[in-house]
Amino acid sequence: MAETAWSETKRFRRPARRADLPAALLGARRPRGGHHLAPAQRRHRAIFISDTHLGTRGCKAEMLADFLAKNACETLFLVGDIVDGWRLRQRWYWPEAHSRVVQELLHKIDGGTRVIYVPGNHDEALRPYCGRTIGGVEVTKEAVHETADGRRLLVIHGDQFDGVIAHARWLAVLGDWAYSAALRVNEVFNLARRGLGLPYWSLSAYLKQKVKNAARFIARFEDALARDVHLKGLDGVVCGHIHHAAIKQIGDITYHNDGDWVESCTALVEDARGNMEILHWASSRRESRSAAFPTAATGEAASLAPA
Repeated sequence: MAETAWSETKRFRRPARRADLPAALLGARRPRGGHHLAPAQRRHRAIFISDTHLGTRGCKAEMLADFLAKNACETLFLVGDIVDGWRLRQRWYWPEAHSRVVQELLHKIDGGTRVIYVPGNHDEALRPYCGRTIGGVEVTKEAVHETADGRRLLVIHGDQFDGVIAHARWLAVLGDWAYSAALRVNEVFNLARRGLGLPYWSLSAYLKQKVKNAARFIARFEDALARDVHLKGLDGVVCGHIHHAAIKQIGDITYHNDGDWVESCTALVEDARGNMEILHWASSRRESRSAAFPTAATGEAASLAPA
């Protein structure tokens, strides 16, 4: 069955012509001369990524650029919090690795990949532009993705279902600051682990899974989304926001969360038959290649970040 994705009011149409994405805004430049030589790629029908938080020190931009270069798709969904406007307003941070991510996105657009951007709360400045196509990127508040086997999935960032974001924004900002501080501690912790030859391990994810309040927050978030999708008459949902990758069945709704790229480095992918899986992109600087490891369908591959 042909893929469809449309906004709340109208179906998307691929623009006949495409102007370059305003990369200068993000500090990215296209390579001069020649063509982009893509490495051996794994092909998917659709890829969903969110919570990359470009513009922050916590973003694993090197891994993300590597993932984008080595995974091809017909449709790429950017499910919110791609660029962290909260941090960029406070202090500009944009190293070369972040520009590489934008360059890989440009290469995908040039190669014919359809890119749909669903802004989140950290890149909410793009929400006034929903319904427009900017440089070949379709910006929309939410979308409906039809899988190869005919299921209709709501694609939404998910912050609308976070009570802290909706009713206590100041608390969300405070939580974001605390989460960023925890990520910095986590980096130091993992530097020591690498020195001992040990793999990356998320201290914050471990602690959050041990905190009952965090588990209750995740459950409430998932249940609220499932109820809304059920009322819309759809089959499932793809979201981000809470940095907690998962695929699970909630009643008659299939819940998918694609995780994040500040700790777990996860993406949700669909194959040609409509099967969905979570990929954890494992990349070691001591190795010459990267590999993707699928989790179990109900596996949890990330952590929680309520903001």
